Amino acid sequence: MTWHQLSVITNKNTATKVSDFFSELGAVSVTYMDAEDHPVYEPALGETEIWISTKVIALFEIEAEPELVKTLLFSQFKELTLNSWFEEIIQDQAWERSWMEHYHPMKFGNRLWVCPTGQEKKEQNCVCMTLDPGLAFGTGTHPTTALCLEWLSSHDISNKIVIDYGCGSGILAIAAVLLGAKEVHAIDIDPQAIITTQANAEKNKVQDKIKNYLPEQFSSFEADIVLANILAKPLCELSEPISALLKPQGQLVLSGILNEQANLVIDAYTKFNIKIKSPISQEEWCRLDGLKNN
Repeated sequence: MTWHQLSVITNKNTATKVSDFFSELGAVSVTYMDAEDHPVYEPALGETEIWISTKVIALFEIEAEPELVKTLLFSQFKELTLNSWFEEIIQDQAWERSWMEHYHPMKFGNRLWVCPTGQEKKEQNCVCMTLDPGLAFGTGTHPTTALCLEWLSSHDISNKIVIDYGCGSGILAIAAVLLGAKEVHAIDIDPQAIITTQANAEKNKVQDKIKNYLPEQFSSFEADIVLANILAKPLCELSEPISALLKPQGQLVLSGILNEQANLVIDAYTKFNIKIKSPISQEEWCRLDGLKNN
């Protein structure tokens, strides 16, 4: 099937209105893209960040008339700034498979491989996780996830009870079990993440050792290890309940933190009796490792 992809560049104050108007005209989907180079790392909770100069991209069925859409759009917003109109016909494709062409086996530390289906590695004294890109975040390609996987690979977690707070794709939970954890409790606010974690656990035959929860379903307890790969702001806001999940001498692994945010997160956890080591960085991101004092 083919589609019309229509887009226009506007300012952040108009982008949402243009998006809504595209939808009224019958767009099957509308997305935003940064029209310049202003990356957004951490919008406020509950907020969809729009860039100063935003490209609004609409997908229409092939029967739509691009010139009519353009005429109606520019007429509707004639008093506002709309620039750089684009029209393109695109073909359906297996988007996930297309993305996977750039996703290859990755090794973390000395003991852990993460591989797409059909490219699994067999290496002595190593474990291999099968994981394909999907709807939930986390395949190991991002530094925040890689830093956590490296921590798991370099520590003895045999028979440990682990909590994965913000499990996403389940990559950390599954890695922990493959590396010897007794059981993992995986929590996420997104129901799709729970579904994805369950599916990935089944693919790796570790579903009997991973329990999945939405936050309201989870009953707090003290674990040996707590992993939280989210973002600095929610890590700070949740510092008290996350710290409470650790037993004395329990190990804490925090990620999703920009280098310049490390001290804010360290301060948030230090007041709850967590001793944090120096940050471990990869590119602009860092990981914080902590130990709960008695």
